[in-house]
Amino acid sequence: MFITSSSQMLSRKILVTFMPLLICGALSCSSQKSGAGSGNRSTKAITEHAFKGSLKRTLTGHDESVRSVAFSADGKTVASGGLGNVVKLWDAQTGSLKRALEDTGPPVAFSPNGQTLATVDGFKNTIRLWDTTNGAETQTLSGHTGEITSVAFSPDGQTLASGSFDKSVKLWDAKTGTARQTLSGHSDTVTSVAISSDDRTIASGSRDDTIRLWDPQTGALKQTIKTDDIVLAVAFAPQGEMLSSISGDKTVKLLDAQSGMLKKTLTGEDNLTSVAFSPDGKLLASGSYDKTVRVWDVQTAELKLTLTGHSDVVESVAFSPDGTILASASADKTVKLWE
Repeated sequence: MFITSSSQMLSRKILVTFMPLLICGALSCSSQKSGAGSGNRSTKAITEHAFKGSLKRTLTGHDESVRSVAFSADGKTVASGGLGNVVKLWDAQTGSLKRALEDTGPPVAFSPNGQTLATVDGFKNTIRLWDTTNGAETQTLSGHTGEITSVAFSPDGQTLASGSFDKSVKLWDAKTGTARQTLSGHSDTVTSVAISSDDRTIASGSRDDTIRLWDPQTGALKQTIKTDDIVLAVAFAPQGEMLSSISGDKTVKLLDAQSGMLKKTLTGEDNLTSVAFSPDGKLLASGSYDKTVRVWDVQTAELKLTLTGHSDVVESVAFSPDGTILASASADKTVKLWE
């Protein structure tokens, strides 16, 4: 059951690292506009169900579980963050490794223009920003007192939101690395953060069984959505009218982003780890402990596809900006690209 309440307190956010980490890059947790630059091709491809779920390529090279995956805004680069303290950048078309960033890890998120990549140093509880053109580190963001679980850029790329084990959400100036605000209010780990496409709302999910909606300009708490279980991940639909969340009850909840009212429930076969909307908002993909990726029709709540091939937990999922490719990262040390 979901119950909503309003408040004006400042808050903080969530994401769990012993739980599979979500890459909130392009279209789920992060606020990147996945459909940016995709034009009619994206909408047509998804509408006509051009996405068939066939395996296009498997990216190998990580030595440990891959916890986070994201596409750049032009769809040409895939970033994957693994537990081996390395982030890899891949050519999305050829599957070749373009660059490896050492001593950093998941979660990962691209800025909307694709020129900056956010990663996390789990040993120092810091966020590192990288220039994707040359692999140079441009900023280190320090301030969290617990492990960082989630990162997401605002639609204009000027703000980065982060959630942490310290029960807070921080908003950073992505250019200067300065902490602008700390949103406090959660009573347990902030497991996931997401920013709406109109940049008017930040959602944070937590192990305290709530989703909190914040005003990113003032830091005011707009609404608290109470859930029946810990919240593992949240993601806004590209148009911003819907918010998805996953909990420990093996379901994806689709909520009205304004009222917080439950609209639909999608039921999986095992505990879920991650969720991502397609750029047009018509499809939703989820990763699971049962080693599969499920693709749902958002309008009908019908399960369209079940993608099999991973040999361990699917930790993270992300659609390409044109909606024709779905990436899945797994504890089996691989990233798979489906088309």
